[in-house]
Amino acid sequence: SAAYVLANGEYLLLRGGTVVNHDHQSLADVLIKDDIIQFVGLNLEVPHGATVIDARGKLVMPGGIDPHTHLDMPFMGATSCDNFYSGQAAALAGGTTMHIDFALPVEQDLLKGWQKWQAKASTGCMDYSFHMAITNWNNKTKDDMATLAAQGINSFKFFMAYKGSLQVTDEELLMGMAQCKKLGALPMVHAENGDAVAWGQRYVAEELEITGPEGHSLSRPPYVEGEATGRAIRL
Repeated sequence: SAAYVLANGEYLLLRGGTVVNHDHQSLADVLIKDDIIQFVGLNLEVPHGATVIDARGKLVMPGGIDPHTHLDMPFMGATSCDNFYSGQAAALAGGTTMHIDFALPVEQDLLKGWQKWQAKASTGCMDYSFHMAITNWNNKTKDDMATLAAQGINSFKFFMAYKGSLQVTDEELLMGMAQCKKLGALPMVHAENGDAVAWGQRYVAEELEITGPEGHSLSRPPYVEGEATGRAIRL
């Protein structure tokens, strides 16, 4: 594979590949100008000066979008190993051309968190956007959600788990979802019963004396997720 950077007004023609969309695939040429697909069809005329790539025998697909990533994210004493450059470079090598990362508040401040994640992303090499996590609730949180929505951040994540860290109460979840409705934004939830998980962690470690990685799934059986999912839907 290769990357082609086009100057303004230059054409790129992908000739004779199998174009794959969500609903069908067919042999076709793809003509691109200014990073925008202009035409898809058979035997397209080659514009003067166009770069032509022989795509016969190859699949031509839209770039993938990964809607759930955690690059350069600190969490419970560790930080994810990929920063925005290394993670995005790996994604591009695999055909993913855009992702949506999760920004966390800084000192419970959404705008400070958004600014910090923008700085993290300044080293990146592909398109990205953010979901914003909501980890507490007050009037400033509500106002900051509106400010972020006006800037294009239209999805907000609520954690029903991670007690003592990111977890919100049912009341906070309700108020947050109500604000999402008002803003036309998408509420998202990490649906696990955080209190039950915290109890399960203590039980597995102290009563069962299991401290290896196999204890992780034992501390949060599937019905812990099912309960929280049902509760979030009903709320």
